[in-house]
Amino acid sequence: MTVDPDAAAAEVVDLRTTLGAVEIARDVVRVAGPDAVAYLQGQLSQDVAGLAVGSSAWSFVLQPAGKVDAWLRVTRAGDDELVLDVEGGHGDVVLSRLRRFLLRTKADVDPLDWRAVALRGPGAGAAADEGLADLRVPAGWPRVEGVDLLGPDVRAPLSVTTVDDVSYESLRIRCGVPAMGAELTEATIPAEVGQRVIDTSVSFTKGCFTGQELVARIDSRGGNVPRHLRGLEVVGAVTPEPGAAVVVAGDEVGRVTSAAPRPGAAGTVALAVVRRAVTPPAAAEVVAGDARTPATVVDLPFES
Repeated sequence: MTVDPDAAAAEVVDLRTTLGAVEIARDVVRVAGPDAVAYLQGQLSQDVAGLAVGSSAWSFVLQPAGKVDAWLRVTRAGDDELVLDVEGGHGDVVLSRLRRFLLRTKADVDPLDWRAVALRGPGAGAAADEGLADLRVPAGWPRVEGVDLLGPDVRAPLSVTTVDDVSYESLRIRCGVPAMGAELTEATIPAEVGQRVIDTSVSFTKGCFTGQELVARIDSRGGNVPRHLRGLEVVGAVTPEPGAAVVVAGDEVGRVTSAAPRPGAAGTVALAVVRRAVTPPAAAEVVAGDARTPATVVDLPFES
């Protein structure tokens, strides 16, 4: 996609410095019953039993072999009730996966017809109390204040300016937050998306959970995996499409997974999964067809 970078940047709100609200796509699943906590304790990578009522945390739902079925947030809504929210379009995967092992378990796993509004920027925590929501859950994104409002009739605070999806996506990328269907697929090993995600999503002390063996083995070896999620500072007027090749020193080292304009300056920010041999900062090119665009591989999250 070819864009005017100056025009695109002018339209992107920097949600690190400006408070904004945007409706986001989240699928929501409720797990409730006498065995709900014990069941999810064995299915999710997070220490579900350790969550206090009203608290939330990120977690993986893993395949038995240790690769990703879903990355979601779990909120303990009551003693025997938990609410899981995941990237829009991935709720059916969570439902199917959690219902598969429900044999003789006293718990129900059901979808909720809920919506979500994201608040990002300075003052998001205070503003969240003014919105209409059944749940107010911390976003947990690095270097930015954020709260997500969830519920059937969710509404953003009237005092908060509404921003567009591009501003939200630009912030997500600069924060280095992976998305299902982009950075996270059924072929992803959790450690590939970074130690910060592992630290906030996996308990290594709670006991066994589905997919634990691979995660624990990689952690014991220092988190070494063949590929790592990195940032890309892309210059010029071309915003790369997902799937564009990342080339370093003449060798293809990975592929772009997400890209968006940078606010306030020409150029694009992107995420890419690249070989671990590439040490940031590293000069690179993004290659799509005959087009070759200069870029720099950087650590996550982005500095600005």
